[in-house]
Amino acid sequence: MKNVIDEQFLQQLELFGLSVKDNVAGLFGGNHKSKKFGSSCEFADYRDYIEGDDISKIDWNLYGKFEKMYLKLYLDERQMQTRIYIDCSKSMSYFDKDQYAVRLATTLSYLSVNEMDKVSIYCIHGNQCEAVLENMVGRDTYMNSIGRLNKCYFDGDSHLSEAIIRSTVGYGDGRSIIISDFLTDENYNDVIDYLRGKRRDVLCIQVLAEQEVNPTLRGKTIVHDSEDDNHIYKNNITRDVLKAYKKAVDYVTHRIDNFCMSRDADYVTALTSDSMKELFFNKMVQRGIIK
Repeated sequence: MKNVIDEQFLQQLELFGLSVKDNVAGLFGGNHKSKKFGSSCEFADYRDYIEGDDISKIDWNLYGKFEKMYLKLYLDERQMQTRIYIDCSKSMSYFDKDQYAVRLATTLSYLSVNEMDKVSIYCIHGNQCEAVLENMVGRDTYMNSIGRLNKCYFDGDSHLSEAIIRSTVGYGDGRSIIISDFLTDENYNDVIDYLRGKRRDVLCIQVLAEQEVNPTLRGKTIVHDSEDDNHIYKNNITRDVLKAYKKAVDYVTHRIDNFCMSRDADYVTALTSDSMKELFFNKMVQRGIIK
C-alpha cells in the first residue's frame, strides 16, 4: 500500500476538523464531554469560555493577550478511550478500500484526539489484534505518530471476533470502532456482543467500493476470490446474475445493520467514493451517530 497519510492529507484533516467543530455539537453526539476533564495537574488543552463555566479555570494571561476568555482543560483519570480496529484482510486491498480504511481511521482518531480522548489503533491479521498506535493523547503526539498507519499491510484473512476478544478492550470507558468490508463468512457477531457486554459504545463501518455495490461486469468473466487465489469462478455475467449479486450484497449489508441495531450498536456504510465530509455530515448525521 502506498503512503496515504502525508502532509497534504493532514492539512486537509485540519480544515475538516474545524468544519466538524463548527457544524456539530461533538463527535458521536458529544455524550461523554463531562467525563474527560478534571482537576489533575496535567494540562490538556484550551477551549472557549462558556457562560456558567468555572471562572477559576480561565487563563487570564491569554485574556490579557487576546481579550478573549479561554478555559484551561486538564486530563482526568476517567478520560475516554477510542479503540479503532482495521480489518487488514486481503479483500480490503481491492478497489482502494485499504487506503480508504486508513484515511478513515486517521480521521476518526484525529477527531477523537481533538475531543481529548485517548486513541488506540489496531490492525487485524488472522486471529491477531496488532497494535499500531496505543494511548495517543493530544495533537502533538498524534501528528508525530499517525504516519505509522502507512505501514499497515493488507493480506490473508481476518477473524474479527477471535482477534479482538482476546485483546485488551477496556470496560465502559469509551467507543470501539470496527472498520471492515464485512464480506466474509467469518463470525463477527460475537465481538459485537462482547464489546457491548463490556459496556463499550460500538460503531461498525462497512467499507465498500462502488464496483462492489454496482458492478459493471458483462459477458463471460473469470472472477477470483479476493482472499483465496485457489477459488476461481467462471460465469457468464447476465442481467439476472447481476440482479442476484446485488440482492446478495443487500443481504450482507442489511444483516450486519440489523444485528447492530438489535445490540444497540451503530452501523454505517462507507463507499470509497464518499468524501469524509459526505460520510460524517450526511450519512453519520442521518443515522444519529453524530448529532
